[in-house]
Amino acid sequence: MRRTASPLSLVLLGVGVFLLVLAPLLAWYVEPRAKRTPTDVDVTTVFTGTGEYFDTSSLRPVKGKPITITRRVLGDVAASERSGRAVWDVSTAIDTPDTLAFRDPRRSYQWTLERWVTDRRTNAPVHCCGETPEYQGEAYLKFPFDVQERGYRWWDNTLGATVQLEFSGRKRVAGYEGYRFTGAVTDTRTGTRQVPGRLVGLPKRSQVHAEEWYANAGIELVVDRRTGRIMNARTAPRKTLRAPGAAEAKVVLLDSEGLEFTPDTQREQMALAKADSGMLRAVGETAPIAGGAAGLVLAGAGAVLVTRGRERPNPQQSDTM
Repeated sequence: MRRTASPLSLVLLGVGVFLLVLAPLLAWYVEPRAKRTPTDVDVTTVFTGTGEYFDTSSLRPVKGKPITITRRVLGDVAASERSGRAVWDVSTAIDTPDTLAFRDPRRSYQWTLERWVTDRRTNAPVHCCGETPEYQGEAYLKFPFDVQERGYRWWDNTLGATVQLEFSGRKRVAGYEGYRFTGAVTDTRTGTRQVPGRLVGLPKRSQVHAEEWYANAGIELVVDRRTGRIMNARTAPRKTLRAPGAAEAKVVLLDSEGLEFTPDTQREQMALAKADSGMLRAVGETAPIAGGAAGLVLAGAGAVLVTRGRERPNPQQSDTM
């Protein structure tokens, strides 16, 4: 009698070995390369709240009115492919009830255009490709992948500098848990603006370069741990004008106790974070573990069957019988 391996045993052995090789490749090669900031983003987030702002038409402060911030992030795919970086164009419009009705950011209460360039793997700023402003820090529109329970330097574009955010536990957004980071900005001079002197208590001077000051009583960001996506944001900005060298503000340009992502924006950001996090988990954890376990079982079973073989009569023995 002689032993031969059955086709089934060879198939089991081959599939098992393939899965054993594939599992570490997914975990150590594919998953790290999947952690790349996307370049084809098109995401709009909306903050709402109430507060005070300076009405430029009546030259008077308006209190207790709705304030809306709309931010659209659009990826420049062509520039990203040329540079190998993530190049995002960011439009941010601050609207009052009057300007919001125009549905045109160019007619908003305040509108800024920015261009952000980051390393797709580390999320670190890269100073190229028409970046403006030249920002620093570790986080702004998103945090790095695999967020840790530590402080992060977050770029505040109104301040024009980084703010130290501290890890403050965990918080759920639409039922999905994320890491909570908090911080604040003390009253800081950020620049100057030419205004009529009477606006800042200097009626005898026709025009003065008033000092712009900015503070933020409470910054709160809830971030997805795996992807670094910001699922909810809350901010309490205060912008004022002072006469040159004055110790107190004369004009409140904007003041809100809290502007926060709308419920719709929270759900949308949570859904995107959950989907991306699930993909990374599948590639980096679920598939390698399941594949490795299945490969071990199949390869073991195939090896046993190959070793045992299938007994067949020897042709020479059959002729002599």
